Amino acid sequence: MIYYPKAVGSVAHDTKSIQDAIDVAARSGGGMIYLSSGVVYRCGTLILRSHITLHLENGARLEASGSIADYKQIAELDADENCSEETPVLRKPSFAFLYAYDADSVAISGDGIIDGNCFQFVKRVNPYHCKGDFQPRPTLLYLEKCNNLVVRGVTLQNSPFWSLHMAGCDTVLVSGITINNPLDVANSNGIDPDHCTNVRISGCHISCAGDGICLKNTKANAEYAPTSGVIISDCTLVSTSAALKIGTEGWNDFSDILVHHCILKGSNRGISIQVRDVGSVYNIHFSDILIETRLFSSDYWGKAEAIALTSFNRDEQTTSGAITGVTFTRITCRGESGIFIASDGDKIRDIVFDKVSLTLQKTSKWPLAGYDLRPRQEEPHCLERPVDALYVLNSGPIMLVDVTAVVSEGQDFGSAFSQEHSTVLGSVVCPP
Repeated sequence: MIYYPKAVGSVAHDTKSIQDAIDVAARSGGGMIYLSSGVVYRCGTLILRSHITLHLENGARLEASGSIADYKQIAELDADENCSEETPVLRKPSFAFLYAYDADSVAISGDGIIDGNCFQFVKRVNPYHCKGDFQPRPTLLYLEKCNNLVVRGVTLQNSPFWSLHMAGCDTVLVSGITINNPLDVANSNGIDPDHCTNVRISGCHISCAGDGICLKNTKANAEYAPTSGVIISDCTLVSTSAALKIGTEGWNDFSDILVHHCILKGSNRGISIQVRDVGSVYNIHFSDILIETRLFSSDYWGKAEAIALTSFNRDEQTTSGAITGVTFTRITCRGESGIFIASDGDKIRDIVFDKVSLTLQKTSKWPLAGYDLRPRQEEPHCLERPVDALYVLNSGPIMLVDVTAVVSEGQDFGSAFSQEHSTVLGSVVCPP
């Protein structure tokens, strides 16, 4: 059946109207909740149920309340002694706008807009950076233990924190969605599959000040299977952090992941595999990707690396996992840094670069500043040295097959290739 909730623009009324429709449909075995074109629905937390489709017609707008009093608390609040900007990534979200738990065959579809009202939850620190005014900031969509999950077509925007966080889900399709978050609202990640399996993400456009697509294995959701069986394709990504990332939260292994036919533009990092916890990363394949990077404010992790593979201990109690069996094929990189590979031990090996081209050229006002190692137990957190097209530290074997580099002269870049305490097989060719 199809249900048409009535909206009057009142948070209390619209929340009840939509939630009542969801609950009635669920008791009947499922149905579609249809949000009509030209209508703005203003709501607090909405809880989705099994076999429910929330459909937003083109021109419909579902807007989150700017008051935390309208949100349902779904997990433990941070205590004063451990409350900080980073705590929402270490625990389950305390608040979410759209929430589902143990709900199978949930779908969110249509051409309408879901708006997180982010500026009610952040404050401006400087011209380039807004951070949390309220902690923990609410997640826009948090869907946990939901199998056969579909998110298709909708636009997500102005998220206060992560936009689409899926935890412990199996058989997930995210197709053709758009995520438009301000490029100065920190931690506004696009899509975060966390302990998810059999995931397909395709045809999406994401622009945000957090990681664009970021695979996670958070400690808070360690009860679920490790993230594996992921295909990401035909996406366009813009990020003031990393456009495509595995980590940083990695309390289990990541494996069997394909990423192909994507364009990453205007990002502070292109592809980042960032291991800081005990989980390892293996059997990952990237192919047919265009990467363009640029420097941003140091408020954001990264120094415009096109590709960054790092494994460092997060703290004294943690030994970070390994990165092995990763291939990069037909990758074109252009920007203010190149490929950076580093670990604090023999943790990165059996990496292959095949038909990879690198062009280093200055495009932003920010000065070249070496390599960003954050987060990391040991100092330094920034490695100040010339920026090379390819720099490898404490890693190997690394295989180079048909790798070329063009390094612009007179712009304080380093060389095409350098390595320290590493094993690199092959060479970087500099065309005349």
